[in-house]
Amino acid sequence: MATMSLASRRKVRIRLYGTNPADVEQVAREIVDLAKKMGVQVRGPIPLPTRRLIVTVRRAPSGQGYHTFDHWEMRISKRLIDIEASERVLRRLMTIRVPDTVKIELQLI
Repeated sequence: MATMSLASRRKVRIRLYGTNPADVEQVAREIVDLAKKMGVQVRGPIPLPTRRLIVTVRRAPSGQGYHTFDHWEMRISKRLIDIEASERVLRRLMTIRVPDTVKIELQLI
């Protein structure tokens, strides 16, 4: 066990988040398919709780009239994927097309 190199035990944690859940799911599926095709161990995609950002605004620009409000909501979908860190896989990972609505964070663990 002591002869196992540090590079072979390292993993990459990929966090995907975006406002369009279909785009987030599509990118997660592409990453998992790529990792399985390359023959590395993969865990995920793990769905994380959806974050809801709610903004309540007053309808009337002045303070006059009835007190009516509009409620605006934005949902942020998140996924988590852990894969083995190998240079081949990371290079191929950078070639995946990602829509503008999806953000990706990579972290070596």
